[in-house]
Amino acid sequence: MDLLLEPLRHTFLLRGLIGGILSSLACSALSAFIVWRRMSFMGDALSHSVLPGIVVAYILGINLFWGAMIAALLVVAFIGFISSRTKIGEDAAIGVVFVGFFALGIIILNKVATARDLSHILFGNILGVSRIDLIMMGVVASLVLTVITQVFKELLTASFDPAHASAIGLSPSLVRYILLSMLAFTTVAAIQTVGVVLVLALLVAPGAAASLVSKQLKRIVTLSIIIAFLATIMGFYASYFADIASGPAIVISLTSMFLVCALVSWLRKFTNAK
Repeated sequence: MDLLLEPLRHTFLLRGLIGGILSSLACSALSAFIVWRRMSFMGDALSHSVLPGIVVAYILGINLFWGAMIAALLVVAFIGFISSRTKIGEDAAIGVVFVGFFALGIIILNKVATARDLSHILFGNILGVSRIDLIMMGVVASLVLTVITQVFKELLTASFDPAHASAIGLSPSLVRYILLSMLAFTTVAAIQTVGVVLVLALLVAPGAAASLVSKQLKRIVTLSIIIAFLATIMGFYASYFADIASGPAIVISLTSMFLVCALVSWLRKFTNAK
């Protein structure tokens, strides 16, 4: 017990663990929908497309979070408009908007700032999480979980049968915007805390792993949250006792749990084949 409590005696480590858990809750709750709707590329796109908003906020001297959030919402709006109003698919719309915003951010960044000035906001620092960061992630995690709970049936229907959703008066486009907006809030809040790489892992790996061992969406969402939570705890303690970076340690834990789920899925098929 003393061994488990040892890292928690340090305030900055305790804040880092709480920040990682809150990020994992928000990201993993969305992970199942992202994987099933084949939107895995969206997390990567959002985490890089916020760059122009961050740089503009840096120039104006305002909180970088708000610049990133405005840019993320603009990206969501453009992607939603292009994919719903044109013949271009959502994946192509994501690619076009992503590279455009990211290129614009690089141009502005090269003119007014250095990469070092903004590296902390782009790559995160889980052991440098502040009390304000924890409050922000707590609000975002609560918002995501509340929205998913309240509109789960709508998300389910619009994700798997858009024609039926339209027939019963449900707008698939509105559901898409709700999901994309939640993803934007979660990504922007989490990249400041845990970094781009860990956000991408938390958005994709839990849902992908859970999908290997279950076919029911509600169960997949629950399993995604459990997997992300356990991986965060395992990675945190591994980083402390092995003296390695926390973010990569959590990503390795997520990858390991994905491989375990893949093995369970294979064993099931092998057993059923017999």
